[in-house]
Order: sequence, then C-alpha cells, then structure tokens
Amino acid sequence: MLQLSLMNTPYAKYMRDELTDRLVYQKLAVREKNPENKEVLEHLAAQEQSHYEFWQSLAPGATATSNNVLIATILFLRFVLGVTFTVKFLELHEENMVEEYTALLPTLAEEYRPRLQSIINEETSQEKALMAELKEKRVAYVGFIALGLADAIVEITGVHAGFLGITGSTLIAGISGVTVGFAAAISMGSASYIQAKQDPEKSAVISALATGISYLLSVVLLALPYFITKEMLLAFTASTLVGVVLLAGFTFYGAVIFDRKFLREFIESVSLMLGTALATFFFGTFVGKLSGIGGKSF
Repeated sequence: MLQLSLMNTPYAKYMRDELTDRLVYQKLAVREKNPENKEVLEHLAAQEQSHYEFWQSLAPGATATSNNVLIATILFLRFVLGVTFTVKFLELHEENMVEEYTALLPTLAEEYRPRLQSIINEETSQEKALMAELKEKRVAYVGFIALGLADAIVEITGVHAGFLGITGSTLIAGISGVTVGFAAAISMGSASYIQAKQDPEKSAVISALATGISYLLSVVLLALPYFITKEMLLAFTASTLVGVVLLAGFTFYGAVIFDRKFLREFIESVSLMLGTALATFFFGTFVGKLSGIGGKSF
C-alpha cells in the first residue's frame, strides 16, 4: 500500500504489482535448489525490478510496499504444488497487467512509450520463454498421475453407477468399488511401469507408483460416501461430486502447467465420466432385472 500522501499516484498499483512480483521471484529463487531454475527465477526478479523502477520514474518520490498476503500465498503454492505451477500461476495475474499496460500505452508521453512497449514484450514473450526453461521432476510424472486419477474417476464412478441399478446396499457398492479399484490400481501401475521402461529420462518405479497411488487415492475418496450413508442415491451423488471436484482440481493444475484451456478439458472429462456412469447404470439395471436381484439390499 502506498504511503497516505501518495495514495492518488496514477501508477501506484503498477508499482506495487511489480514490486510484489519481484519479491516473489526473489523468495522463490532463495528456496530453489536447482541451479538452472534459480538462475531463471533471479532473471525474472531482475526484470520485475526494472519494471518497478520504470513506474517509479513516472511518479517521482512515490514508494510502495508489497502485497505480503499474495507473497505468502504464492510461497505456500510453491511448497504444495511445485515451482513450475507456481510461476505459471503467477503469470495468469501478469496477463491482466499486460492488458492494462497495452491500454495505457497510447496515453503516455512519447518518450516513455518505447520502454513501456519493451516491458509489454518482456511480460509476454520473454518471460514465457524463461518459464519454459524451468525443470522440475514432478512435472515429468504429471501424465502418469493424470492417467491414474482420470481413469479411476471414470471407471469407479461407472462401477458405482452400475450397482445403483443392481442393489440398494451402499455397503456392497462401496466394497465393490474399492475391490475393483485396488485391482485396477495394480494393473494401471504395472502398465505405467512397462511404458516408462521405454523412456530413459523417467524412472519406471516412480511412474508406476505415481499412477497406482493416484488411482488408489481417487478410489478411496470416491467410495467414502458409500460407507457414510445408507441412502444409495445420496451416496452416488456425493461420490460423483467428489469426482467432479477431483477432475476440476487436476485439470486446472494441468492447464496451468502445460498452457492449456481449462474449461474445454474440464467439460470433456466430466462428460466422459457422466456418460460412462449413465451407460453402466442402464447396464446394471438390465443385469439386475435379468438376474432377479435388482434393488435388493441383502
């Protein structure tokens, strides 16, 4: 926040934003052990500092303090989700800044326009090029985690939907989902192990564990409602919502990491999950009627 006497400085917000970004990159660089990543982060910090100094030159005497809440939030994201996600997530905020800078460009005095245009270029192309140089082990295994998570959500939601048409027992549906999920987690982990063996840059063991564990954790979360309530429809609804939340979270993570469109991928994933659930529900209902056990709670 600017000092009270300078609150109305036109460029106060930009000064604060650039100062905050510079401190974020500095703090990330201090915590980074990979020397190549550290160099990238230090370069980004230096760029943000030069941007801050530009805005300060347009408001002589003005000073700004950083947004410490944002800095703390970003550092927490770094701890939980890694440096690549954190830096690219911060870039989403900078895209809004670029739009504001671009709109402001024609209003500046002629002498300042080249420097602001240079800043816009740095915020768009140069910083993205630098971010692309970040290297992080967990990113290499995102595909295996996505495979386990997405496959578990689609398959186990389908299993639960099928039992919705066969039995009224949430316990049977929950146990069935966990049992099928456990076997599938081993199968998926084994497939990932074999696949990763063909890639010398990836550990086959870590790939298998990433797929199997993400699959199993998803299975447990999806089955949990069936052990909490005895109302079959309520359990299925709650389990489906858990699946949607898991898909939303991981799709957003992947969209940020790989610069993809979140909404399109999320809609595709949810449509696949619900389509599978609907198909297996009708199949389960058919099998239940055919066998004469449909709707029984046992």
